[in-house]
Amino acid sequence: MSVRLDPDPAPPADGAPGARGRRTVPLSRPAAAAPLRDRARGALLGLAVGDALGAPAENMKPSQIRERWGRIQGFVSDDPAGTDDTEYAIFSGLLLADHGSALTMAHVEAAWHEGIADRDEGPFKGAGFSERGTLENLRRGLAAPISAQHRHAWSDGLAMRAAPFGVYAAGRPAEAARLVAIDGTVSHDGEGILGGRAVAAGVAAAMVSHTPDAVVQAALSVVPDDSWTARSLHRAVSAARRARRDPDGTQLSRERAVRKAVVIGGYPWTDLAPEAVGLAFGAFAVARGDFRESVLIAVNMGRDADTTAAVAGALAGALRGETAIPADWAGTIGPVRGSCLPSMAGRHILDIADRLTPTAPDRAGTTA
Repeated sequence: MSVRLDPDPAPPADGAPGARGRRTVPLSRPAAAAPLRDRARGALLGLAVGDALGAPAENMKPSQIRERWGRIQGFVSDDPAGTDDTEYAIFSGLLLADHGSALTMAHVEAAWHEGIADRDEGPFKGAGFSERGTLENLRRGLAAPISAQHRHAWSDGLAMRAAPFGVYAAGRPAEAARLVAIDGTVSHDGEGILGGRAVAAGVAAAMVSHTPDAVVQAALSVVPDDSWTARSLHRAVSAARRARRDPDGTQLSRERAVRKAVVIGGYPWTDLAPEAVGLAFGAFAVARGDFRESVLIAVNMGRDADTTAAVAGALAGALRGETAIPADWAGTIGPVRGSCLPSMAGRHILDIADRLTPTAPDRAGTTA
């Protein structure tokens, strides 16, 4: 399943045939470590910015957003802050920084017990259904992967925390997808895992690429062609391409085109991984990787707006770097408050980015 976007000045990577149902995506090796640090910080700061921008619009319809704020162009809260998306990304990023490519399911399960499940409940404000279901199972004594056997294993709870794996495995989408699947096994299954794989691989590609096309191809390369995630991603990006080519198209019509291609009308849950991932990549594709527009398009499409904007922000931030994030938005992001994960209170997303930035030659290179 190949998806092409409008041409960029830099030639897009060509996908070579891979295993059945997948593609491999050759990526160029970055020239120096400095751009990687800028991209790593862009990816994770972009996640946090998108999360905070999208939080007020979470679970809203576009019509409700327009009625209340018009088109959201920036922070609409007097006290903007990230949600569980940023806090879980920090949690997973710390785990990855400790174990790297040697990460195992046992490491993940132990960290969930130590940092979350075995602590007093506390506020856990904003925790998603998949996370709550996982905690209930862990507290009942169930071990991974059985801990992921709950009604929301298909949620976007893994996709929201997947960006750190792409940062760590810059230029290696297959490795990013492998590692995030290990992290996700404690809490997700099926399409929930695939959503995380797509996001991690996309960020890994964006870390070393100069074209949104390579980012999309990398995401598709790590999920089966016949999966719901692949179909949703394909529909979203194809809709974005058509909308961009419409000479009479407007900002609103482009947002509507992507949303219509992905969202299942009338379905009550907004945290479906295939839907959220499709909307995020669709926003990224419509904006051609421009950070500001990628995030704002995701926010204004509503649904699980904090997660879709966080993913779009991570992709665009990794592609364009920290300097592409508006300074006033970036300056709003401080240490997380621990509203959902009290054990993460006081930690800053940029500290995680710096710890995960590849430095050794074997940590950033071509994809497998």
